[in-house]
Amino acid sequence: MILPALATKKRPRPKQERAQQTYELLLDVAGELLAEVGIDRISTNMICARAGLTPPALYRYFKDKYDVLEALGGRLMARQNVALEQWIARHADNGLDALRDGIEELLRDTAAVTQSEPGAVWILRALHASPRLVHVRLESHRYVTDQLVAAYMRYLPEIDRDELWQQLRLSVELGFAADEMLQEETRVSPNLIFARVARILRNDDMP
Repeated sequence: MILPALATKKRPRPKQERAQQTYELLLDVAGELLAEVGIDRISTNMICARAGLTPPALYRYFKDKYDVLEALGGRLMARQNVALEQWIARHADNGLDALRDGIEELLRDTAAVTQSEPGAVWILRALHASPRLVHVRLESHRYVTDQLVAAYMRYLPEIDRDELWQQLRLSVELGFAADEMLQEETRVSPNLIFARVARILRNDDMP
């Protein structure tokens, strides 16, 4: 699922298969280059050269390199959101305990999506570093929170929705922070981190 706010106006229509393939190729190449050269050095010319395309081909889809970075962030967040939606579909009908007991599974699913994305750690850095890109991360994390609130409220109808949203918003941020750390830190055990973060989130002060 791609959030409307993250969609670029020149994104190809679904029937334009060749254009969609070119679009995805440009993003894959940009992610790989981002991991190699970083945010400051990457350029649209560099992306075109690696992809074997001319600059006009890239400018059909993107205005500049920050437009590319925005699309990379949107794609990563959208893929993470799909993992969340699938997790909710598996557990939401089974009660509050099933949701809480499945937190570690959700953390692992999200991390697997992040790990599979070319240049993921640099995409995440860009979303933090550029004021132009902050909205991508913020909108996605709010979306995740909204979906979790909807799942939990089925079993907590007496709880104030706004208070629950704020508590879950903090939990969401902690989960994504752990995911980002695991993309860089080599001196920690992912299994240990997943288990401990899940335990923290299960035992927070949420009703």
